[in-house]
Amino acid sequence: MKFRDKIFNENVFEKYMKTLPSTKENSLIKNGLFTNVNKYRSKMSEQAGGYFVTEPIKGRIGGTPVNYDGNTDIGDGNERPTYMQTKICYGRANIWGEYDFTSEITGTNFKAEAQEVKDYWDGERQKTTLSILKGIFSMTGGVNGAFVEKHTYEEAGNLQADTLNRASQKALGDKKQNLDVMFTHSLVSTNLEGLNLINFLKYTDSEGIERDLTIGTFNGRLVIVDDDMPVLNGYEEATEADEGALLVKASGATGEGDINLADVKKGDFYPADVVANDYVVAVTKYVSYVFKKGFFEYENLGVVTPNEIVRSAKEKGGKTELISRIREMIVPTYISYKTTTKVSPENTDFENGANWELANDASTPTKVYVDDKLIPVARIISRG
Repeated sequence: MKFRDKIFNENVFEKYMKTLPSTKENSLIKNGLFTNVNKYRSKMSEQAGGYFVTEPIKGRIGGTPVNYDGNTDIGDGNERPTYMQTKICYGRANIWGEYDFTSEITGTNFKAEAQEVKDYWDGERQKTTLSILKGIFSMTGGVNGAFVEKHTYEEAGNLQADTLNRASQKALGDKKQNLDVMFTHSLVSTNLEGLNLINFLKYTDSEGIERDLTIGTFNGRLVIVDDDMPVLNGYEEATEADEGALLVKASGATGEGDINLADVKKGDFYPADVVANDYVVAVTKYVSYVFKKGFFEYENLGVVTPNEIVRSAKEKGGKTELISRIREMIVPTYISYKTTTKVSPENTDFENGANWELANDASTPTKVYVDDKLIPVARIISRG
């Protein structure tokens, strides 16, 4: 029997004994990827409030030496370059409520608990972090597009024994060891386990039983398994003889072996030159991210009232609601959020590559950008 979608026993024979456990690992925010800082709140206060900061970055000295031969002037001083990085905050809020009568008739308090609220915001924080990563790797054009190409490694099939090493070298060259932790989908890690390429760290529980952690090593890097890592669905070019091949129709596809061109283009990826009467095959790809620990700066900026209870005594006999708010910053290393028209960007804004650019000196007409070797992140795309 149910009351307002809450299951209860008519004779109050049983009580709710536990809350369903979270199915989310939220591993991006639990394994050293965030560097906690405490500086942006004060900086925005110094600006008489605000929702973004533009922070200078001091470059390194450089220039070409002259020949010291007693005849050549040393010349004018070389100025140290400086760059700027814009960092924006965002806010989120939610509300959870329960009616008094629900608790009375079931004998159970359904109000949100503190740990649940924390877990909820951890999950939302991970979603925002993944949106930021999607946006960073959606940048196009010039130096920004070149960064995406250089820091992306695509494997034709499943990950191989040397994939991570090659991806790290492509992204950072001789700085490849700066990438020390990989976050990947469980299907990818399972394939690696099947090849004996990954070994999970172990711990002994309170009953003395040895168990695997969701942390292992691959190519000398830590591997964190989390099914929130992006899964891409799309189409690749094929021939009529290929298994699962679909004939592309301009429109009006009717058979099981046909697909409309418009539907091909709805995928996360597709052959850019595909036309009607070509063949394609449906493909799933998995995105793994590799970072240097502490790649994101994180600061809880605080709100006036983070959590509060609101009481509505009249509504359906009485209702109590919990309101929760957060305001914070998640800042990738040396990559600017350049669109500051919104006081609080939504995740869809973070996913837009046009809103991001590498930190630069803001000069005109030609900007000078931070060397991408200083940005320790790589994206690996594979079938598994």
